[in-house]
Order: sequence, then structure tokens, then C-alpha cells
Amino acid sequence: MEQRIGSSSKPLEGAGFDPAFIPGLTSPVSGEPEDAEPADAEEPLAQEEAAPGEPETADEEETEEDAAAEGPVFEASDRRARIVADAKGVRLSLDEERCEFGWDEIGAVETESPRFGKRFTITVHTPDRRWYPIEIEATARADFKRWEEQLDAVLDEYFEDNDDASDD
Repeated sequence: MEQRIGSSSKPLEGAGFDPAFIPGLTSPVSGEPEDAEPADAEEPLAQEEAAPGEPETADEEETEEDAAAEGPVFEASDRRARIVADAKGVRLSLDEERCEFGWDEIGAVETESPRFGKRFTITVHTPDRRWYPIEIEATARADFKRWEEQLDAVLDEYFEDNDDASDD
């Protein structure tokens, strides 16, 4: 009969044994020593050298330049959020999430300037009664007036034309 030295059971994992363990959000801590390097440690560096996002950024810059040549453009951003309104429609982005609305998909665009604070809220409403708000943090409260004027110019140029076409 063979005998093994040491425990034959797997170490227990979970919140009862590791207070930092949250199922689905974090991976369980492995039993590897801290000074051991993972086998694929070089792969992320290779991806960074390939300059992720540069081709997309160049394409986005070209489309924004084309739209800017056609008429007024409104653009506001902070460290997390960004909104662009131009001839193609309205594009919102927050962190890694993005959504794009053509002018035919927009029912209304609402803006809200807070009485106190520096967060400017822009809400895009669609005809199917959905709304998509985004908050942009301004560097100064004076930005609110400038942003309102720029957005109004874009809406007057593109959004009103769609309303007139649908009334005919």
C-alpha cells in the first residue's frame, strides 16, 4: 500500500478563506510564489509596442476632420466622458463604452447646467422613449455658456433640417 506525504486535498478557496475573493470579479489566488513571472509576461508588452488604438484613432480623426469641414461641430470631454455632435449625428463615450446616434434616430437633445458644481449634463432622447445622459466635468463654469452656444449651432444646423423634412 502506498502512502503519500502531505495532504491529498486541494486547498480551499472562497470568501470563507479569502476575504478578498468575490466570485465572478476576481480570480482566486493561486499557490504560485510571488516572485515567479507568468509565462505570458512578454505578450502584453508586444501588444503595447504595436500601438493599440492608433489605426482607429487615425480613422476617427479623419472622419471628424471631414465632418468639421462640412459645418459646425460641438465637442466636449473630460477625463472619462466625451460627446461629439456634427453632420453625422451625436456620439457619446464614457470610459470604454461608446454609442452613436444619427440625426434620424434622435428625438430631442436636452442640456442641463447645474446651479452649483461643474458637471454639464447632455441627454439624447430617442423617439422610442429612451434617453442616454452623459455628464462632462468642466474646467470652469464659463464653459457651460460656450458649450450651450456651440451645441445650439450644431442642433440648428442639422437637427432642425430633419424636423423640416419630416413636416413636408
